[in-house]
Amino acid sequence: MSVPHALQILTFVVLISALTKPLGAYMARVFLGERTALSRVLSPLERAIYRLCGIDAAEEQRWTGYAAAALLFNLAGMVLLYLLQRLQGFLPLNPQGFGPVAPDLAFNTAASFSTNTNWQAYAGESTMSYLTQMAGLTVQNFVSAGTGIAVAVALIRGLARRSADTIGNFWVDLVRATLYVLLPISVVVALFFVSQGIPQNLNRYVQATTLEGTPQLIAQGPVASQEVIKLLGTNGGGFFNANSAHPYENPTPLTNLLEMLLIFAIPAGLTYTFGRMVGDTRQGWAVWAAMAALFLAGLVVALLTEQAGNPLFAQFGIDQSASNLQPGGNLEGKEVRFGIVASVLFAVVTTAAACGAVNTMHDSLLPLTGAVTLFNMQLGEVVFGGVGAGLYGILIFALLAVFIAGLMVGRTPEYLGKKIESFEMKMAMLFVLAGAASILIFTAWASVAPYGVGSIRNPGPHGFSEILYAYSSGTGNNGSAFAGLNTNTAFYNVTIALAMLVGRFLMMVPVLAIAGSLARKPRVPPSLGTFPTDGPLFVSLLVGTVLIVGALNFLPALALGPIVEHLLLTAGHTF
Repeated sequence: MSVPHALQILTFVVLISALTKPLGAYMARVFLGERTALSRVLSPLERAIYRLCGIDAAEEQRWTGYAAAALLFNLAGMVLLYLLQRLQGFLPLNPQGFGPVAPDLAFNTAASFSTNTNWQAYAGESTMSYLTQMAGLTVQNFVSAGTGIAVAVALIRGLARRSADTIGNFWVDLVRATLYVLLPISVVVALFFVSQGIPQNLNRYVQATTLEGTPQLIAQGPVASQEVIKLLGTNGGGFFNANSAHPYENPTPLTNLLEMLLIFAIPAGLTYTFGRMVGDTRQGWAVWAAMAALFLAGLVVALLTEQAGNPLFAQFGIDQSASNLQPGGNLEGKEVRFGIVASVLFAVVTTAAACGAVNTMHDSLLPLTGAVTLFNMQLGEVVFGGVGAGLYGILIFALLAVFIAGLMVGRTPEYLGKKIESFEMKMAMLFVLAGAASILIFTAWASVAPYGVGSIRNPGPHGFSEILYAYSSGTGNNGSAFAGLNTNTAFYNVTIALAMLVGRFLMMVPVLAIAGSLARKPRVPPSLGTFPTDGPLFVSLLVGTVLIVGALNFLPALALGPIVEHLLLTAGHTF
C-alpha cells in the first residue's frame, strides 16, 4: 500500500475518532433534556410540535407503551408511503409523468424506507416522482433514523436508571433526534453538497445531444437534500440508480470522504452518548474500541484482497513477475475517480454501518472482499452499525459477553451494576436468532425455488452469494446489493420486504423489553467478583463474542458462496 493510500485511511479514522466525543456529548445533552447551543432556536419549535400533536413531554412510558408507539408510528409511515407511490401519477411534482409504482414493488419500497434499509429494486430517476422522493422517501429517511436513535436511548436509560418503571417517551425522543440532531446537520451539509455540484431543484430532466449526435436525457432534481440524510441516517437509498458512484450524488474526492464520515458519525458518537448517560465514559470508549477493531479487521482483509487483484491473471500467465496478481489491483466495477482504496473503504464502511450507499459495484468485488461485506451485515449490524441500531445491537452482545464471563467464574453476571438474568438472556437470544433465521431461511427458500433461482444471472457459487447478500442486506437493514440478481419480481419484493421488517421490528422489540427489565432493577455495587467492562479484556471478549456468534450462524452459508468461489478462482475455475 502506498503512502497516499495509507493517509486516506488514517485521515478517515482520525476524523471519526475526533468527531465521536463532541457529537456524542451533544447528543447526550439533547436526550438528557439539557440546554444546547440550538435550544434558543429549536425549543419553541419543539414545544409547538408537542402542542400540535397532543404530546405530554413530561409523561414517560413503560417499555410496552414505548414499543407500541414505535411500531404504530412506523406502520403508519409505511402505509402512507405505499399509498404515495401508488397514487404518484395523480399527484403534483411529477414533471416526468411517472405512473403508479407496481403493488409488489411499492410494498417492498415502503417496507424498505420505513425500516431504515433503503433497499431499491428500482431505478429512482426513472420510477419515483419528485413528490415521492421528497415527501415519501426523504421523510422516512429522517423518521426511521430517529426511531433507531430513540430505541438506543431507551436502552441506555434502562441501564442507567435504578428501580424505574419507565424508559422515556418515544415521541419526545423521536422529535429530539430529528429536530436537534438529524435536521441541523442535514441542512448544513446539504448546502455544502450543492456548492460541490450536487443538484437541488425541481426542474424537468434535461434533453441533451452528445458530441456523436446521440440524444441523452440527463436526470436531476432534489438530490442534495436526500443525499445527506441517506448517509447521516445510514439509510443508503440513492436518488439515482448508480447511488454514490453517480457524479450528481458524489462529485469529488472531498464529497466522497465527507459521505463516509457522515455514515459513521452518529453510530460512533452514540457510543460516547452511552458513556455520558450511564455516568462512565470509559464504558462508551470500550464499546467504540470493539466496533473499531471489527471494522479495521474487515478493512485490512478487503484492501489486501482487492489490491492483490484477480488470481486468474496468474493462472493465465499475466504479470507473473510482479508482486501483484493483477496489474494495479482489481478495478472491475469501481469508479475510476476514486480508485481501489477509496472504493474499498467506502464498501466496508457502508456495510459495517448498515447504510447501503455505494460508490462501487459490490457484485464486482473479489470473493473474499464480498465475504467481508457479507459478514459485516451478518454480525447483527454492530460494526458501528446503523444509527441507534448499531449501539443497541452491540449492547445486546455486551450482555451476552458478560453472561459468558459470569458462567466462567460461576456467578450471576452483571453489566453496569445490573444483574443479567434469564429474561434478558432469552430476549438477547431472540434478537440474535431472529436475524439469523430470517437470512438463512429466506436464502434457502430462494436457492431451491424455481422463481428464486430464475433471477440469478451469474451461475455457480457467485449466484448463491447474490441471494445470500440480498437477504443479509434486507435483514441487516443495509440496502446494498450484489447487482447480478434480478430482485424486482413478486417473490423477491415480498420476501425481502418481510426480511427487512423482521430485521428491524422483531429485533427492536426484544431490545425494548430488555430496557424495561433492566430499568426496574436496582444497581448492585461492584465487588471483587465483578467483571470490569471498561478495559482491554472486556473489549477482547466482546469482539470474540460477536465473531463467534456470527461464525456459528453463517460460516456454512459463506462456505457455499464466497469462500468456495475464492478457492475455485485460485484454481482457475470459472462459471
